[in-house]
Amino acid sequence: MSEFVVGHPLRNVARKHPLLAKLLWRLDFFLMRMLIALLRCLPVDAASRTGDRLMRWLGTFMKRKSGMLRGNLKIALPELSDDELDVLVSDAWGSAGRVLGEYPHLKTILEQEERLHIEILEPIVTYSQPDKPCVVVTAHLSNWEVVCSAMARLGIPNASLYSPPLNPYLDKLLLDSRQALNCELYPRDNSARVLMRALKKGRTAAMVMDRRVEASGQVVRFFGRDKPATLLPAKLALKFNCDLVPVQVERLQDARFKVTFHPPIRPAPAIADEDEQALDMTRQIHQHFERWIRAHPGEWLCTQRVWSRPKRYLKKKALGKKALKEAREKASVDPYAI
Repeated sequence: MSEFVVGHPLRNVARKHPLLAKLLWRLDFFLMRMLIALLRCLPVDAASRTGDRLMRWLGTFMKRKSGMLRGNLKIALPELSDDELDVLVSDAWGSAGRVLGEYPHLKTILEQEERLHIEILEPIVTYSQPDKPCVVVTAHLSNWEVVCSAMARLGIPNASLYSPPLNPYLDKLLLDSRQALNCELYPRDNSARVLMRALKKGRTAAMVMDRRVEASGQVVRFFGRDKPATLLPAKLALKFNCDLVPVQVERLQDARFKVTFHPPIRPAPAIADEDEQALDMTRQIHQHFERWIRAHPGEWLCTQRVWSRPKRYLKKKALGKKALKEAREKASVDPYAI
């Protein structure tokens, strides 16, 4: 989510003036609260469709984010034409809008049985004994929020990480909507510590992990390109000797979903070193993500850079505007240059 919505053109000034930032935050909060109130008045399927139409329209104005979406999809699916990429970018914005439209109705999605079709491909102890926790991972596909709804349906207490918006007022608004998920929600800061505490208490740890983790990430191959990824879920599963389960969400129609609990990820038997085991498990998770994204690319919300810029681009950027122009002209090679 953008740092400022209403005052986006003033973002650089607002970062230097706290009072202006607070004013813009309050304006954004008022706008979002009115929108959430409107969506709450609609039936859940109508709210989902309204969010779809709204974000397809707003996405046309968010050039930078749309460029990031397009760049990520171009790397993941290089065989697609420009027209096909344009369609996917619009679909991705529509999918994001559906997530927004469904936020006020998460309780309805949880309580109405026909809205969540849960499929378990391999039973593990957690499903029959919820106090025996596991580690759950998913990607920003479809409505990833309903993973927690599915665990609540199965009676699994869980603690999930989320990325809080910079606007504290919006953060509280979104947390209020997420109360229906029946889980403890923690910001990503100090995530290892809070998830270890949760696992010790018998709560399953859940995390969305398809984005780039630059500072502490380890490189894995993702769609044939290096991506810095977190090893935290794999390391937690190894440390607590519990299962690491990839969970896939697919949208069936409007606010109806299929949630698939895939077989647990296990390290290759030949690997003895724990760090190498964690890396191998993380590679396997990303192979799952690749299959899921290829199946439903228009449902992948990837408005942040997934892969690091190539070193050749960074070197050219350091040389100045002329080199940056050259990099943009080579967008077919480096989609992030546009």
